Amino acid sequence: MTTTIRDVAARAGVSVGTVSRVLSKNDTVKPRLREKVEQAVRDLNYKPNHLARAFRMSRSDVIGLIVPDITNPFFAELAKHVETVAAARGLFVMLANTHDDPLYEKQQIENLLERSPRGILVVSATDDQTAILETDIPIVAVDRQYARYPAIATDHEWSASLAALHLLENGHSHIAYIAGPEGTAVARARESGFRAGIEKGQADTGLAVRVETVRGAFDFATGEELGRELLQRPVGERPTAIATASDQQAIGVMRAARDLDLQVPQDLSVVGFDDIPLAGLVTPRLTTIRQSVAALAEAAIDAVLDPRPAGSHTQFPGRLIVRGSSGPVA
Repeated sequence: MTTTIRDVAARAGVSVGTVSRVLSKNDTVKPRLREKVEQAVRDLNYKPNHLARAFRMSRSDVIGLIVPDITNPFFAELAKHVETVAAARGLFVMLANTHDDPLYEKQQIENLLERSPRGILVVSATDDQTAILETDIPIVAVDRQYARYPAIATDHEWSASLAALHLLENGHSHIAYIAGPEGTAVARARESGFRAGIEKGQADTGLAVRVETVRGAFDFATGEELGRELLQRPVGERPTAIATASDQQAIGVMRAARDLDLQVPQDLSVVGFDDIPLAGLVTPRLTTIRQSVAALAEAAIDAVLDPRPAGSHTQFPGRLIVRGSSGPVA
């Protein structure tokens, strides 16, 4: 059976891209990694295919972008901005979708590394560290944080607190929060920030506030399902405001309210997070927290072209965008 470059990478515990760089005598590879690869080559008696390697090494104008779900409007918007920034720098983007599967995410990273890209931007599916690989090719975590990679993200905690303060300033004292999946750091940060905002708002206003939290996926269907459960209660028992961890959830809540003949914002205030394009098109238009997607994309590309230390974090503040879906408590 013929030994492949993947076998060498597995033996050395590094990426295929790192093996390729060692074989091509690229002097950017760290000495420790080079020694591991050279030892694996000797152990396996590997004979490289020079033609295939030359093809891989010619793709240095490519940046990989890995997202959990390209059908999610936020990730689609991010991909658009990454492509725009990359094109302005003379780079091309290779997009990969992980379908929220950590093992498939690792496979996609390996597939991209085999093509020796300039770098890879990863929006991780979960907090699972399975996908972390040892490589000299720059990998940047976007909208997530990994201890081993530099990270570019929104300050989710602080930004989510803005939604809570907005609702308390409008007199809401019975609020529901629809959190995202507990297995993602982004969801936990937004929930923590929302609760911190409630605590600060209570201290500032003296208002006694009841907050109930439910959680689920970031999608439309989850927002509609959980929103319906919260809103079909009798008038005195249902919340007067619902904040969510994503705009998709918020739009689902608004659909549930409409089906139950509740008026937004007269009967219910709704606040989302992300400011996806659809947020400004629904009726009423959605109050939300805007992530600076263009800034995230530009900073992520910069972090590939000018590599940052592992574990370094660059954060951008979100911005409260007040539209028609929120208002004073009735």
